[in-house]
Amino acid sequence: MLPPPEFLDDSGGWIYKNLYDSVVNMKPLRFIGSSLDDLRNFPDEARRAAGFELRAVQNGLDPSDWRPMPVIGSGAREIRIHVLGEWRVIYVAKLHDTVYVLHSFKKTTRKTGRQDMELARHRYKLVGG
Repeated sequence: MLPPPEFLDDSGGWIYKNLYDSVVNMKPLRFIGSSLDDLRNFPDEARRAAGFELRAVQNGLDPSDWRPMPVIGSGAREIRIHVLGEWRVIYVAKLHDTVYVLHSFKKTTRKTGRQDMELARHRYKLVGG
């Protein structure tokens, strides 16, 4: 049985097939510790940018600006957000079939603080890293 004509593209295929496939194959997002509350405290614009970048990661893509964080653990990365200051989201997507957000914070110095690194490393261990 064919779908209604408004759901078909010119080739007769499903218009939303790619959208559906990407939602079905999207990795779930899990926030560890206070990382969700910390992210919610970002300014609106920075929070939206972080959400956009995390959605890309859930779909198996790289964020637009990131760096590896091997000192945290294998596969850990830092998303860099340059909106109304400097904001960071440290995550790992290589463990299991989930994207784990380990830490979200405002960066106030050129180098990532020791406390931020230790907290992310501790949370990495909590998720089985």
